[in-house]
Amino acid sequence: MIKQLLPVVLIASTTLVMGQTVPKPKTTAKPAAKQTAVAAPIDLNKPIPTDPAVKVGRLPNGLTYYIRKNVEPRNRAELRLVVRAGSVLETDEQQGLAHFMEHMEFNGTKNFPKNELVNVLQSSGIRFGADLNAYTSFDETVYQLPVPTDSQRVFRQAFQILEDWAHNATIDPAEIEKERGVVLEERRLGRGAGQRMRDKYFPVLLNGSRYAERLPIGTEQVLTTFKPETLRQFYKDWYRPSLMAVIAVGDFDVKQVEGIIREKFGRIPEPANPKPRTEYTIPGNKDTKVAIVTDTEQPNTIVQVIYKREGVKDKTLNDLREGVKRGLFNTMLGNRIQELTQQADPPFLGGYSNYSDFLGNLDAFTSIAVAKEGNVERAIRAVLNENARVKQFGFTPTELDRAKQEFLTGVEQAYSERNKTRSASYVDEYVRNFTDKEPYTSIDFYYTFLKKEMPGIKLTEVNELVDQFIHNDNRAVIVMAPEKDKDKLPTVEQIIGYIDDAGKGLTAYEDKTIDAPLLTKQPTPEPVVSTKQIKDIGVTEWTLKNGVKVVLKPTDFKNDQILFSGTSFGGTSLYDLNDYTSARFASTVTAMGGTGAYNQVQLGKFLAGKQVSVFPYISELNEGVSGSTAPKDLETALQLLYSYFTQPRKDANVVKGFLSNQRSALQNQINTPTPARVFQDTVQVTLGANNPRRQPLQPADLDKIDLDKSLKIYQERFANAGDFTFFFVGNIDEAKLKPLVEKYLGGLPSTGKTENFRDLGIRIPSGQINKTVYKGVDPKATVQLVYSGDLSWSPENTTQLDALAEVLEIKLIEQLREQESGVYGVSASASYSKNPVPRYTFRISFGCGPENVDKLIAKTQELITNLKTKGADPADIAKFKAETRRETELQLKDNQFWLGYLQNQFVNGDAPDEVLREDQQLNKVTVESTKATANKYLGANYAKFVLMPEKKVEAGK
Repeated sequence: MIKQLLPVVLIASTTLVMGQTVPKPKTTAKPAAKQTAVAAPIDLNKPIPTDPAVKVGRLPNGLTYYIRKNVEPRNRAELRLVVRAGSVLETDEQQGLAHFMEHMEFNGTKNFPKNELVNVLQSSGIRFGADLNAYTSFDETVYQLPVPTDSQRVFRQAFQILEDWAHNATIDPAEIEKERGVVLEERRLGRGAGQRMRDKYFPVLLNGSRYAERLPIGTEQVLTTFKPETLRQFYKDWYRPSLMAVIAVGDFDVKQVEGIIREKFGRIPEPANPKPRTEYTIPGNKDTKVAIVTDTEQPNTIVQVIYKREGVKDKTLNDLREGVKRGLFNTMLGNRIQELTQQADPPFLGGYSNYSDFLGNLDAFTSIAVAKEGNVERAIRAVLNENARVKQFGFTPTELDRAKQEFLTGVEQAYSERNKTRSASYVDEYVRNFTDKEPYTSIDFYYTFLKKEMPGIKLTEVNELVDQFIHNDNRAVIVMAPEKDKDKLPTVEQIIGYIDDAGKGLTAYEDKTIDAPLLTKQPTPEPVVSTKQIKDIGVTEWTLKNGVKVVLKPTDFKNDQILFSGTSFGGTSLYDLNDYTSARFASTVTAMGGTGAYNQVQLGKFLAGKQVSVFPYISELNEGVSGSTAPKDLETALQLLYSYFTQPRKDANVVKGFLSNQRSALQNQINTPTPARVFQDTVQVTLGANNPRRQPLQPADLDKIDLDKSLKIYQERFANAGDFTFFFVGNIDEAKLKPLVEKYLGGLPSTGKTENFRDLGIRIPSGQINKTVYKGVDPKATVQLVYSGDLSWSPENTTQLDALAEVLEIKLIEQLREQESGVYGVSASASYSKNPVPRYTFRISFGCGPENVDKLIAKTQELITNLKTKGADPADIAKFKAETRRETELQLKDNQFWLGYLQNQFVNGDAPDEVLREDQQLNKVTVESTKATANKYLGANYAKFVLMPEKKVEAGK
């Protein structure tokens, strides 16, 4: 797997905003240890203390290890092998082989020949791809292995796997030849407009550095022709103890793990004369580098202005304090730029400015704008003017106060969850410490430090950062645009002019806030009139006098988390086609207005420092709300929920601006339809039986939205809370929750009626469908095979469908990837729903070369036929059961799982405690049951969709 290369590309999407989001600060704070009170002034010259809960050691051969005991989740551990070697170390003849070596580690080692490693782990309930994985970047390769610790055999075996990866890869020539096709398919999947433009602008952005010449995926020529000895040489040179770290975090005995690491990794020899590990850098440039790149498949015009500077390496407490200042700066500037979208004619489709790490030795302050209707000048000037406004006038005291509240709230949340933090969160810290020397400290220390230092951070200090971030040297500008707009784009000189002239005629930012209660009128409480206990799953059900039902499950999985949702039947299905678009956007455009006296921007300011998130929605069959909060902010969250029900607010200017941006984004997609978009639209329309409600959204559809009608529909959908069921999961004190529920949910309006959705009759057409789409210039194809039909709704049938998907996917990976070398990834998945009528959809998807489409579809059908005649391999069934049981163990300790599960069970009218009978259902999965399921569900209702490159027209025809 290739790690994302650079966090500098913003993709404009038409995803609809369902409500306001509360910005969360990025922090480096993470859990552990015991709090120490700091009474004296902090000596900022002292080094940042490392977290004492981490056992760090170095073996005589140079290998580093990090060990930490952590019991979340229980009976699990996260293991990593980190190799400080990536694509930047490749020779010309090795381009792509750092990544190829990562692949070969799963294709045979001393103790796990061929594909046995994957087979062994799957049998232990560890999924390939989802759990077991690896990635290669410019500077490192990281192998990821989450394992159970309640089996000593499996746990010790996991360390044997890590040791084999470190020095026992067999690199069999026969396996190399098979894996060539897989890696070339991964490379093929990455091809497209983004890759073609990146190949042009990377040398400019990275100033001709080694990084510009060593993309991890490599070159097709090398991947096709390299000799096994060339790969072995890379492995020999760079997979050595002094460049490796083993990381283990989880529910285990630290001394035992240290002993295993010393035993297994201490015997790996360090080369007598190791090859020097060069630390490559990206040189600076005195001028401004500009790259203007276009492509026939690029739908949007995106402008990036990148101010590069030497990277900040945190070592002292003063560095830690400086990091806080940068976080505050990013938050305040981000909020200002977001406000620009809250006007009748926003200057861009999307934009942001942000300081962060970049690549190699550099950090960067990056400003990005997605141009509206191709207007590069207006888009980039708008973002750069906000940067300049800070430079000229600075931020305001009230902005800084809110940013501090948000930052501290995020760290407080991490502190409160210090004994509930998952092992995977810690592991990433230690990876960064080894690869980038990024410090790791305990959340206890950081929280104490922050409380001491945050009040003393002055506005002038934060304002001065802009002079460090924005400068005339070491700049790069990247413009990516549709090929059809090439002649309309500004010149290099004009672009530099936009940047240099930014900030003329500006006035100071005005921080507009209001001081008003969220609720203009307090609700009249209605009491709980009945209580029902579902003791085997720890659930209580309340019914209120106004008809509202409340299902709650108190948990101790998180200290500072309460998740909630509410739903009722109805949705857009109740509205005729003439009102469909207004209904479809009703919750979106209404929530954009804010609520009560607060517009959306003011509401965000009001909620600063509070852990409150509430989103109203209207879907096809339902309307409802979803949200999250902390126990201390629960009442505010319920007030906001009540307000969204009873105080919707219209903001015509914000909606006008939103629709204007949506129109522009949709028009871009029409003007430059990407292959993926055309293909997915075809699949959607076909499977939707060409129903008007399953058509791709068009700019003209937005003209049908009547804001007043949308507001009326929203009010209708939320006028009767009496047929709503609300769900609360998390750190709930029932005694404290009950009066709040009685006030804010019991006080909601109710008509006493119960609504239902309307079955619109939209079904996937029966029979066989065969559609091929010809779109795109790259030699790549996409295949989707879809089976569908009616379903007899029961836990047994849905479990059998899940099993069928898993056993088929295992065989598809074995056949299409490992044997045929024809795909990088392939998936088989089953989905099902009870409403409006019970139906299932079974999909098989993969990408491949156009020349292999027919062959790979035929192989897929062979596997399906084999399932129908013989049933699944017993070993594959055992893998499905092991994986499912392991997954369920984790889910049963997860608030998000319980919220979704309980809502589904109640909405579908299914037994709330069905999850406790999962083992009974799994035991019914047998060779014969998979055979019967394949024959029943992989039948006559079959749709085949293929995306192929455009056919080239011969000259003269």
